[in-house]
Amino acid sequence: MKARIFVGVISACFCIVLAGCAMDMQNEKSAINPALLEPQANLKVSDAPVPAGFRLIPQESYSFDAAGVRVSLLKYQGKANIDQVVGFYREQMAMYNWNLLNVVEYGQRLLNFDRENETCIVSLIPKGSSVFVTISIGPKAQQAKSSASKPIK
Repeated sequence: MKARIFVGVISACFCIVLAGCAMDMQNEKSAINPALLEPQANLKVSDAPVPAGFRLIPQESYSFDAAGVRVSLLKYQGKANIDQVVGFYREQMAMYNWNLLNVVEYGQRLLNFDRENETCIVSLIPKGSSVFVTISIGPKAQQAKSSASKPIK
């Protein structure tokens, strides 16, 4: 009877260790491959993706859309590797017709995108095991026409 209990305990320990190794391998794979993050199904703004599992911080977010002008500042928090989130935005924003202009990395990451009449800045700030994402969308600044380009009459 004691031998059966001992074998049962050893088997349970082996299964726990094996499951832990599998979890480590899965975490290692997701840390290497940034494409493992999936976009959420419900988006606050239809053309700015957010990784699945990230939640909106409503008290720090707003969105305004009127007369063809859109201004949004949306803040999210989630758990992920910051490099995965950078990879997510590099890949996903192109699917929504955003052009990547540049990426600035200095602890936090800034990704700048644009398209016809709008700009989008995605700010990623790591804090512990969390990443805070801020998506800022606004109209492009109008190009000022200089008086030098106008003909003199």
